[in-house]
Formats: sequence, structure tokens, C-alpha cells
Amino acid sequence: MFEPNLHIKKYTVIFLTFFLAGTVNSFSLLAQPTEVVAQKGDGIYRLLTRNGLPATEYMEAFIELNKERLGPDNSLFAGRKYKLPGRKAEGTLKASKPLTKPKGPTRNIEIFGKKYAEVEIIDEQLKGAVFHLVAGHGGPDPGAVAKYGDWQLCEDEYAYDVTLRLARNLIQHGATVYMITRDKNDGIRDESYLRPDKDEVCYPNQKIPLNQIRRLRQRTDAVNDLYKKHRGSFQRMVAIHVDSRSHGENIDVFFYHDKRSKTGEKAAHILKNTFQQKYDQHQPGRGYSGTVSTRNLYVVKNTYPVAVYIELGNINHRRDQQRFIIPSNRQALANWLFEGLVEDYKTNK
Repeated sequence: MFEPNLHIKKYTVIFLTFFLAGTVNSFSLLAQPTEVVAQKGDGIYRLLTRNGLPATEYMEAFIELNKERLGPDNSLFAGRKYKLPGRKAEGTLKASKPLTKPKGPTRNIEIFGKKYAEVEIIDEQLKGAVFHLVAGHGGPDPGAVAKYGDWQLCEDEYAYDVTLRLARNLIQHGATVYMITRDKNDGIRDESYLRPDKDEVCYPNQKIPLNQIRRLRQRTDAVNDLYKKHRGSFQRMVAIHVDSRSHGENIDVFFYHDKRSKTGEKAAHILKNTFQQKYDQHQPGRGYSGTVSTRNLYVVKNTYPVAVYIELGNINHRRDQQRFIIPSNRQALANWLFEGLVEDYKTNK
């Protein structure tokens, strides 16, 4: 049973999804797919809406139909023909594939939301590991903000969703996990557009201040207090953010660590190498330009556990946005981070 204001323990799930292909449900269609030509500057959202299809409902069906024609990060090529999914029959298209019925013991953790609250306990390969997960910004600070069609994308909402999914993965395999940034009513969401709010709190239930230094100090203190409680255990602080750069700059997931921490550097490289291997496996020839470097970041510098700070991509770039707005991509981000953290644990415990 999940107890409010206490740490989350020992639960998680792995969804074996491809990072940029995604999986898709069975769709009941009223017509065969038709083809349209992508115009200069088109993304999937713009193409679908221009042809009268709500992007939130048809995006994953479109990707499944056109996966052999898409560019990196599900981008479109101007002048190329793409298939449009037929319109669904009323009530037949669901937001996501139903979860499979758990076969093993389960726990109920409310912070993951109604759909994902029941968590199957798969194994205890991460028993003894403690993870402090810090989703960037939150409360009065949305972080980076961008537009995607008519949507406003806020960094804190997408970073939080990926962080929740990672927490669930880690917990299902025996880890002790603390969500430092918390939202009692969002849960894991399977929509493309994550509606922003300002009700996030800092562990255990502290109002997040507007002042940046006070906000960073608050979450650093929360992590350090928990670190002392688990002194002697394998511990990691993982901060998850979305970067903001020029609209034309397409970037891969990249990692920061404290310059004084060789263990942090090693952990960051393990995560980077995991992403490299996944891209090589699922998109041969794509390449991967993610980096590992040091940066003087307050939370990384001042938290006691070994720390890794992750930027998921550029919130202003059309291709990078597909990494965030497609739910199966957010799950794949969490899956790949999970796999890297497992490798880090096995080689450093």
C-alpha cells in the first residue's frame, strides 16, 4: 500500500517498446488509408490537423502506417507521400493499449494514477538500490515552454511523466524510489498533450517556492535528508529535464555529471552508451550524438548521492518534440534510462 509522504518502494514495469516507432492499438477504420503529400515545414501534428484528423487520436496510427517513410524522430520529408489512417468508428480508438494482467504479486501506488497504480513485482534485481528522482521545475515554474500547433508544451509536465515511468520501472525490480517532485493527481498520462498545472510539491509535501535558489535548495535538502537515512546503500540522484534551444537545433539525449565525481561520470557514460546501443539496434544508420560532460548545476553539485542530470531534447525543435508528445516514446525513454541504471548498479554496487 502506498502511504502519502513516505517513499515509494519496490515496484516497476518494463514496456518493450521501440523509442521512435512506438506501438499502436487495433483500430476499427471506416475507410482505407488515403495518401497526402507533406508540405515544407510539416510535422505529423500539422499534417493530420490540416486533413481533419485530431492529432491526439491519430498520431500513433499515422506513425504505424508510415514508419518506413519517416525520417529521424518521426520527421516528415517535404514532397513525400504519406498515408492517412481512415477515420475511426465511434468509440473504437483508445488512448493506449490496455495493460496486461499482472501474473505476479502487485502493489497499489496511487501517485502513478488510476490506470498504472497496480504494479506487478517482477523481481528484486535492484534490491538495496535507492534512487532519488527529480523531475525538473514544477509548481510555479513550468521550465521551458514551446508551441506545437495549438498546444503549449511545458517542460515540467513532460519531464515529470518520463520520471514517473522510470520510477515505476525501477520499483518493479526491487528498488527504493523517491519522487522528489510530486503531483498527487497527474499520474502517468497517455495523452500527447499534457495539460500544465502548478500543483506540484517537493517531497514529502512542501510547497515549491517561486524563487529559483530557494527552489533548488529545497529539493537538494530533500535528497540529502533521504541520503542520510540510507547511508551505506547504493544511491543515485537522477534529474530529468527538457532543454530549450533555437528552433533549428535538433539534439539527442545528453548527460551532465559533477566534475568531482568519477562515479557520476561513469554512470553518465553507461546511460549514454545504452542510448547509443538502442539507436543502433532500432534505427541502424541513424547515428547518435548524445554527449557526457560536466556542468556547474546546483542540484548536481550539492546533493550527496552520485548524480546524473539528463536533458531529453530540445523542446523547440519539431523532431525532438516527437520524443516527448508521443506517449510510447516517453515510455521508451524511461525504459532505456532504466536499463542504463540497472547496468550502473550491477557494475558499481
